[in-house]
Amino acid sequence: MFTPPELQEIRRLLTKEKRIVITSHYNPDGDAIGSSLGMYHYLKNIGIEANVVVPNDFPKFLKWMPGTRDMIIAEYKKKQARDYINEADVLIIVDYNATHRSGNLMKTWIESSRSIKILIDHHQQPEDFDYVYSDISIPATCQMVYHFVEAMGEADALDALAVECLYTGIMTDTGGFRFRSTSAETHRVVAELIDRGADPARIAENTWDTNSLSKISLLSRVLGRIELTKENKVALLYLTRKDLEEIHFEKGDTDGFVNYGLSILGVKMSVFFMEDLYEDFIKISFRSKGGLDVNTFSRKFFNGGGHINAAGGRSRKNLQDTIRYFKEKIEPENF
Repeated sequence: MFTPPELQEIRRLLTKEKRIVITSHYNPDGDAIGSSLGMYHYLKNIGIEANVVVPNDFPKFLKWMPGTRDMIIAEYKKKQARDYINEADVLIIVDYNATHRSGNLMKTWIESSRSIKILIDHHQQPEDFDYVYSDISIPATCQMVYHFVEAMGEADALDALAVECLYTGIMTDTGGFRFRSTSAETHRVVAELIDRGADPARIAENTWDTNSLSKISLLSRVLGRIELTKENKVALLYLTRKDLEEIHFEKGDTDGFVNYGLSILGVKMSVFFMEDLYEDFIKISFRSKGGLDVNTFSRKFFNGGGHINAAGGRSRKNLQDTIRYFKEKIEPENF
């Protein structure tokens, strides 16, 4: 958490006279959108106007969250997004640890901005910003936003709109409270969010019970070709560009696919490879159990990173060569 003097300084920075912009990472997920909007509603409830700018569009199953219509999506409104970031007095950076994770366009704008930059994030190896609240032991940035608001002494400013967003981010980033990083403190925060108006059943239904036919069709194709290797301890899943085109892929359709490999009895690591629909690279998602560090592995071999048990990466090799390269590198000495 920020130190008490830092919290006092941040309180002096967050005023209605300041131009405040909240940003999150490229390909924003539930925690990115939830933490951005949770912060947005909190500030609004204490009389401070802020703008949320995200680099690109996000899955439909997250667009039910209150406040999504007020967000600026940079890929659609480039000039407006750039102007907001360039003219900001304060940039609040949530759910990403380094400017490059905001994408090429926003990276340039953020780095050239003269704003005060406040980081709230749970990923490893954060860059140096003016104020940094980084804690890799916390499973979701939304939980950190709650702790921040509580430390500011303003938890009562979290209304039903804010807590719905924060609950969604915690729920999605913990895999429905299943992941190892989900702590007793996480459940205490979730209980507080429920007491403040979050409806778990409604949130889960809005987020997870909205599958498109294309998602189910893609999942069927993925599950039909799962490969187990390394004495059945590693599961490999993949989709080709042809798969995506034939089934009319929509953004968000493949979210969570990698977890199906990890659900197989005896599997300790699951990897999902997907050809990008428009560019020549392979997007890779890693999941693991126990102390198997896919963050280190992804950083070392696939220009990625994330958490010990959940990370992402990419490859410029073709799909076949990428999978072959992966198989060569999954040896104990590389973790």
